Amino acid sequence: MTSELFTLHRGSGSLLISMPHVGTEIPADQRPRYTARALEVEDTDWHLDHLYAFAADLGATLIVPRVSRYLVDLNRPSENTPMYAGQNNTELCPTRHFTGEPIYQPGEEPDEAEIRRRVSAYWHPYHDALRAELLRLKLKHGHAVLFDAHSIKSELPWLFEGRLPHMNLGTVGGTSCASALRDALARVLGAQTQFSHVVDGRFKGGHITRHFGRPLEGVHAVQLEMCWRAYMDEDPPYAWNEARAAAVMPLLRTLVQTLLAWKPQ
Repeated sequence: MTSELFTLHRGSGSLLISMPHVGTEIPADQRPRYTARALEVEDTDWHLDHLYAFAADLGATLIVPRVSRYLVDLNRPSENTPMYAGQNNTELCPTRHFTGEPIYQPGEEPDEAEIRRRVSAYWHPYHDALRAELLRLKLKHGHAVLFDAHSIKSELPWLFEGRLPHMNLGTVGGTSCASALRDALARVLGAQTQFSHVVDGRFKGGHITRHFGRPLEGVHAVQLEMCWRAYMDEDPPYAWNEARAAAVMPLLRTLVQTLLAWKPQ
């Protein structure tokens, strides 16, 4: 299924993979508001749709938006509350890069009416699609698993100190999925030594994981924030790196297979 807002591939398994920050489009009528740098959409989760394409053949459902997070962040609450209180955050309609500099021309930041318009036009349709697919999978399998896939530059001092591990698994402190699923994924990460990892570290899960993860209701959600250095070049033009991607693919495949195979007790 392809629309102006997102592409949706429906799979037969119990897993839905969401990639809310893969989109790069900024509508033509909005582009004059942004700085030249912002139009390069540097904080995109680059190439994840390509990286996770294998999951469709395994039976996963995949949903990928078209618009950039610089227009509206699909992984933020629609009421625009901070995801990580007490730390630097970007908003529902971000006004800064991950390095802290403004993304809008002076005085061109969206007002409340424009933010509400973007939420109605882009945010709600994506979340409605997530909700519908999770219901479909739950009705078919008795449960549904949501994997929210993200990627980020390894070092961003405005957002966090130091260098992130390659793999940052988030389960909102173990509340967004069954402990057995969290443990199974942690074992996969712990069984290899090539890629560093942490569970519920700096990135514990964004709005999608927090909102849809309802293990007592049969919906289990996890987030993986993966550093760019695991599969691509971290400097412009943010190119796909074939050797790095080939090295990380077996780990990602095992994680996806674990998510697909897992069933609640």
